[in-house]
Amino acid sequence: MSSKVQDVSSECQQATSSPHGILYVVSSPSGGGKGTLIRRVLDVVPDLSYSVSYTTRAPRNGEVDGREYFFVDRERFGEMIASDEFLEWANVHGHLYGTARQQVKDEIERGKDIVLEVDVQGAASVKRLGLDSVSVFILPPSLETLRERLLTRGTDSAEELRVRLANAPAELRQYTNFDYVIFNDRVDRASSQLAAIVSAERARQSRQDSLIKEVMQKFNHM
Repeated sequence: MSSKVQDVSSECQQATSSPHGILYVVSSPSGGGKGTLIRRVLDVVPDLSYSVSYTTRAPRNGEVDGREYFFVDRERFGEMIASDEFLEWANVHGHLYGTARQQVKDEIERGKDIVLEVDVQGAASVKRLGLDSVSVFILPPSLETLRERLLTRGTDSAEELRVRLANAPAELRQYTNFDYVIFNDRVDRASSQLAAIVSAERARQSRQDSLIKEVMQKFNHM
């Protein structure tokens, strides 16, 4: 793990989250590296949880149900849509993906910050809900790098790869709708930036109002 990420994580430990947790929405095109960056930050930043999404696609090699995703069939996914169990859901490259509303609600009400790893459709859906959230776009350095990452991953058929790359330019243009943009040319630097965003958002005056008032009250009694 990068020492820079660990340094930033120590700052996160000193910062106090607001009484309600913060929702971080991290997005990129397929192969942009959002999953790698999120995993690195989760390893070192305290009081930060991960929202495990539901999907109808098949598990990739090494993926575990309930860790990377909850893998369900389309019938079950449809039932969850009908019962309004999703905070957001979208059809991405022919597969359905959705964020469980209850998990996000429970974590935030416990005062725990939570990360959503979603595509640009999911990020737009969350934004339309008007939630108190922080959005981060992961920008790959080039289309060729994106292609190489997808090929190295080795999980997509030739047709799936073609569709992902064809959709990437339109997805990349959505960066203007996000609060932060991280240029993911080097994983260590990019993950440090993501951890720094968490630290900075936790330090916002508006998110620490109750703590600030408590401390100021002590000074008033001196």
